[in-house]
Amino acid sequence: MLLLVALSAIIGPFIFLVLLKMSAVKGMSLSAIIVILLAVMVWGMEGIVITASVLQGIHKALTIVFILFGAIVLLNTLKNTGAVDRINEGFRGITGDMRIQVIIVAFLFGSLIEGASGFGTPAAVTGPLMYALGFNPIAAAALALIADSSAVPFGAVGTPVNVGLSNLTGAGPSFYHDIAIKTTMVDLFGGTFIPFILVIILTTFFGKKKKFSNFLEMLPWTLVIGITYTGSALLYAVLFGPEFVSIFASLTGLVVAAITAKKKWLLPNSEWKEALQDNFKVTTKRSDISLFRAWMPYVIVIVLLLITRVIPAVTEFTKYAIDLTWSNILGVEGVTSGWELLYSPGSILIVSAILATIVQRKSIKNFIEASKESLLSVRSAGISLIATLALVQVFTNSGINMHDLISMPQYIAQALASTFGSMWIFAAPFLGELGAFITGSATVSTLTFSPIQLNIANQTAINSDIVLAVQLVGAAAGNMICVHNVVAASAVVGMTGREGDIIRKTLGPAILYGILAGLGGFVLLFFF
Repeated sequence: MLLLVALSAIIGPFIFLVLLKMSAVKGMSLSAIIVILLAVMVWGMEGIVITASVLQGIHKALTIVFILFGAIVLLNTLKNTGAVDRINEGFRGITGDMRIQVIIVAFLFGSLIEGASGFGTPAAVTGPLMYALGFNPIAAAALALIADSSAVPFGAVGTPVNVGLSNLTGAGPSFYHDIAIKTTMVDLFGGTFIPFILVIILTTFFGKKKKFSNFLEMLPWTLVIGITYTGSALLYAVLFGPEFVSIFASLTGLVVAAITAKKKWLLPNSEWKEALQDNFKVTTKRSDISLFRAWMPYVIVIVLLLITRVIPAVTEFTKYAIDLTWSNILGVEGVTSGWELLYSPGSILIVSAILATIVQRKSIKNFIEASKESLLSVRSAGISLIATLALVQVFTNSGINMHDLISMPQYIAQALASTFGSMWIFAAPFLGELGAFITGSATVSTLTFSPIQLNIANQTAINSDIVLAVQLVGAAAGNMICVHNVVAASAVVGMTGREGDIIRKTLGPAILYGILAGLGGFVLLFFF
């Protein structure tokens, strides 16, 4: 009975969004009501804790809406200045093949954004870029989510490792370094295939002609790109630790992808364009903006993200100059929601949009008009996110109750552990996925479940470092199906209300990635 109650936070969204095809507003609102009622009646959560958790969810939703607004206003500003047309010209100069474009934009450029920022920013940036390139909007959202996976354990300059594992005994630089290496080794089995998986999803679900050849002919090139990314990630983890793995690996991949695509090495001669939006027309008018100026706002985004996260004095200033964090909400200890306004990727995206008008020598009116349009775009997403985050925070805070029960996430974890026993290595990634699916964060998933993963590893005599590495990879896979990431990705391509459709496209890859992570961990057990 208690297990079923704990699983309600997963079962509800799956039924309403995936099976019944409800919008996130309706589906997550109903799910939140069910979870809250069960939390009160069965788990014994008091009214004040429930209320504080809902307020925490609302506050966290606002932080995400702020990032969404920043991502959309940057794209709309660049549309108004003509930079998007010039960026698209640049991509078409490399290739017009959408299968190659999705690897370069969603997987490699998205991984670069993930390495610098994390926190759902990549899909909010790459989804609109692909949409502007002509991708079907559902395809743009789903592919952006699937692509934001391999880079996630090292997102935001290594935050999931350095923060997610920080509550374990013995945590420190040497420990994080060892886990980073093993995580990249595990990901050789899963991350290497992400480019090919992206092409399969693109051609199978969104192509007009369902031919196996459409994705099979891309296998050699996608494997080269996948191995380039995961292999270089392993090298950078060995050399530098977790902080710059995603950034350096994605840059390495971008260089290899651009050169090989331009020269058509290992690529078919014909260009595949079957996932274009209906009536999409390629702009033939030559843009008056140079390619360098067109891309400069995105360069500014990456530079500002790195400066605010790597230089201690700047980090200190941006975190505390305007701090809207709400601590111990309604006096409930530990129920807190952080929001360092200047440190948020949303602020950086907005600043970059303003600077775009300067570096591209355009009127500030382009930004003002983009802001008005963008405010309307995030309105519906905000309602969905409030319902989603309310559910998440009640679920997460359920350990604060009158019955002395452990929290719902911990209850699920213990039930899984007792079921799988010595075969835990195959279940471990799915516990990580579960955490990310509910909380929307690989870091929070790892913070929540890494102590449980470590305890299970010790009880079953499995190498604990490998189990923790598999947890991180699983949490990355959970990014593909996390409801609030899906809500955000759908909002930035104008597909609010189609969240269930997107999850149906991303669920299979998320499960497959979890299986590959478990397999990778199992193989590594023979060597460590």
